[in-house]
Amino acid sequence: MNPKLKEKLMESLTAVLPITLIVLALSVVLVPMDVGTAVMFTVGAVLLVFGMGLFQLGAEMAMSPLGEGIGVQMERVKKIPVIVAIAFVMGVIITIAEPDLQVLAQQVPSIPNKVLIYSIAVGVGAFLALAVVRILKRISLSKLLLALYGLLAVVSVFVPESFLAVAYDSGGVTTGPITVPFIMAMGVGMAAVRGDKDAASDSFGLVALSSVGPILAVLLLGCFFNPQDAAYTPTLVPEVATTQDVALTFAGGLPHYMAEVAMSILPIVAVFFIFQMMTHRYQKRQRRRVLVGFAYTYVGLVLFLCGVNVGFGPVGTVLGRSLAQPGYKWLLVPIGMLIGFFIVKAEPAIQVLNRQIQSVTSGAISARAMNRCLSIGVSVSVGLAMLRVVTGISIAYILIPGYALALGLSFVVPPIFVGIAFDSGGVASGPMTTTFLLPLSIGACEMLGGNVMTDAFGVVALVALTPLIAVQLMGVAYRMKMSRVEKRAAPAFDGRDEIVELEEEWA
Repeated sequence: MNPKLKEKLMESLTAVLPITLIVLALSVVLVPMDVGTAVMFTVGAVLLVFGMGLFQLGAEMAMSPLGEGIGVQMERVKKIPVIVAIAFVMGVIITIAEPDLQVLAQQVPSIPNKVLIYSIAVGVGAFLALAVVRILKRISLSKLLLALYGLLAVVSVFVPESFLAVAYDSGGVTTGPITVPFIMAMGVGMAAVRGDKDAASDSFGLVALSSVGPILAVLLLGCFFNPQDAAYTPTLVPEVATTQDVALTFAGGLPHYMAEVAMSILPIVAVFFIFQMMTHRYQKRQRRRVLVGFAYTYVGLVLFLCGVNVGFGPVGTVLGRSLAQPGYKWLLVPIGMLIGFFIVKAEPAIQVLNRQIQSVTSGAISARAMNRCLSIGVSVSVGLAMLRVVTGISIAYILIPGYALALGLSFVVPPIFVGIAFDSGGVASGPMTTTFLLPLSIGACEMLGGNVMTDAFGVVALVALTPLIAVQLMGVAYRMKMSRVEKRAAPAFDGRDEIVELEEEWA
């Protein structure tokens, strides 16, 4: 086996195994599960491990080099209208290619699927173009985010509450496994050409700004369509009694995801060939490596989505309904927090982001530290989401103070942490959140007799919110640590010619 592939598979196993063991343990201790359903969940977990491993390797070999190459060329063009046009088109293409967007579109029947998808794609394209202009013009990310989220707050006033959670969920859903590696690498490529002291900080923030576009697009659609008609289509839990039933269930879903991922990947492959013909950037060996990377990405995403949607999603619904039984409902909060702590590590785009951060910061912010920080943040967010399911409190009471705190912190932490934090918010809410945590929340809400549109939806929005605060608090700690180090390193001066020995203090 390829050593690199083996490494990625081991990373995937480490990420997926904890959440798998937690769910299986719950099925034994608290919420008994049919043997067939448990087997289906386990098979889904195996597909997740292989799918995520192959995807990560593919993204590293194909998506990242392509995104970085386009970013380099954009920075060299120096013609802002051309750069804006390229960024807009790429934003639209990769958003339409995002598999999670199809899931969201199916959950909002009041708006035609194509209208929703293309509106969101245009929103991402427009805000990706804005993000690129920000890098070129060196506009403060904190000030820009403050203005944009202020705009969202104003528009939110005119949108019915039944549609508010769906709109904010869309911001996290559309920055998934296809979008993130490409956008992150594009930012790195643009920053690499600049090479100034602020380049590393400015390379982050593209995902953050791209996440605003979908929210605004869906909020505007909510003003023109009738969101009261939006109703959630409950997740169907297939009845499986034998291993043959399990095999047939997965076999039945596989062709759908093969076609879906093919439609997602092909436009990006076309972009690669067009880009290569125009720039001749990649040598023969590099071209072969990128194409092999696309193949890994394709197979990995097919396995991942099939495993998540067929194996994990239905079990999330079953688990949510079981935990919402009388006498158990308050267990939703601690169990949700436990699941949230581990599930974020199973998001494929998270691993891409964390490695990108470690590379750009030369190890100053390690992937391990980011994983721990994001796990804590997502744990809190899932706990809050389960609390909403149990109590029915409005998501606005959490989102408004949460974003106010996040935006306030952005003015006191080092700029690089602002970009990383807001990028992390969009990345944390990926396929695992959409297809496991959302069904978990919906299953519990249905059992408790709550309003699915107002109480269950919003879990993706909360998962996207808390990393903003958690990562920036890490930035506050980092700044305090650096300040102490600088004070210790500065020699004392009292007006006398004296040599200050620092060795003892550093020891």
